[in-house]
Amino acid sequence: MVKKTFLTLFIKYSMTLYCQVPKPRIEESGFIIGAMPRPPKIQLPRLDLGDESLGQRLARIRKEKGYTQVELAEKIGTIQAIISDYERNKLRPNAEMIVRLAQALEVTSDECLGLQSSKSVREKYDRRFLRRVKQFKKLPKRDQDALLRTIDAFLRKAS
Repeated sequence: MVKKTFLTLFIKYSMTLYCQVPKPRIEESGFIIGAMPRPPKIQLPRLDLGDESLGQRLARIRKEKGYTQVELAEKIGTIQAIISDYERNKLRPNAEMIVRLAQALEVTSDECLGLQSSKSVREKYDRRFLRRVKQFKKLPKRDQDALLRTIDAFLRKAS
């Protein structure tokens, strides 16, 4: 009498499961049915989204807002590599991520997708300046007033 070990029983069981999996079939057109999506039956007209790709648009908006990739990633709860992949068109963001990006960048999802142009022409500021303005807002009122007096003094000298 041969004792069956757990391993031999497991292999025999998994082989029976493997044999029961339906195999995909190949159509005349060359598409594999059951393994890949079918080609669309209708052809939709292409949308004119301009020369800018989604990734280029996201990078432009992010830079206009003064965010680094790391800051934007923290704001939407992901990592910098994902933002980089979106901007280089290596990954396509899903619908939820488009909404998160739009909220973080304070634009509409249509603006992110290129379906709508910016509502107002935004002045382009230096990113270092925008970061400092954000830090300025975090200072206590007393320190903000002191900095404003110093800036006003420099501006009076320059005029």
